[in-house]
Amino acid sequence: MTDDDPATDFGTDPTRGALLKAILPHVPFEGWSDRAFAAAAREAEVTLAEAQAAAPRGALDLAVEWHRQGDRRMLRALHDADPSTLRMRDRIAFALKARMQALPEREALRRSASLFALPSHAALGARLLWETADAIWTALGDSSRDGNWYSKRATLAAVLASVVLYRLSDDSPRLERTNAFIDRRIDGVMAFEKWKAEARDNPMLRPLARPLGWIMGQIRAPGRPADLPGGWRQED
Repeated sequence: MTDDDPATDFGTDPTRGALLKAILPHVPFEGWSDRAFAAAAREAEVTLAEAQAAAPRGALDLAVEWHRQGDRRMLRALHDADPSTLRMRDRIAFALKARMQALPEREALRRSASLFALPSHAALGARLLWETADAIWTALGDSSRDGNWYSKRATLAAVLASVVLYRLSDDSPRLERTNAFIDRRIDGVMAFEKWKAEARDNPMLRPLARPLGWIMGQIRAPGRPADLPGGWRQED
């Protein structure tokens, strides 16, 4: 097995990884469904009880694992490429492109988008997008701890959602169209960030920008509980 094999990808429970590898060929036809989950259990040579112990929510847990596997592969690509010499705009674009390349199964992505669009799973889908945005900003060294911590991740999560939808219609061999779309979206975000910076120096907009900046400065990013083993305390 290679490092990219779902059954050996680091951070993955071995049984869940084996189930994920087995279910992927079924997802384009069956979706992330009970039927696909049962077929994966048979092909992974585990009992249905063992499969349910590894993935209590069945195929939904495997869809979540598949998304997070993409995040792990993206982080490996960022680590291997070391984009620290690039402009921040290019670092973000590189991360998004790496994320789209991480999981090439377009039909599985389409089924995942449909799954997490359901009202019962929409909150989970939003959480996964947020996790990806947070993973990107953290990997790129974001040090903000005020309201910008939230706004950066919310903006990137929205961009990522649009990129996923665009990717579903991209049949170019190396995702050239998706990569170009990412560049356009990042250009739009950076133009807005430039406008915000200029607004702080514009006498006409300063009365609005100043209180907004104060409010953002009062917001604090979440931290880990300080009383847990191995935890850390955020300095004020």
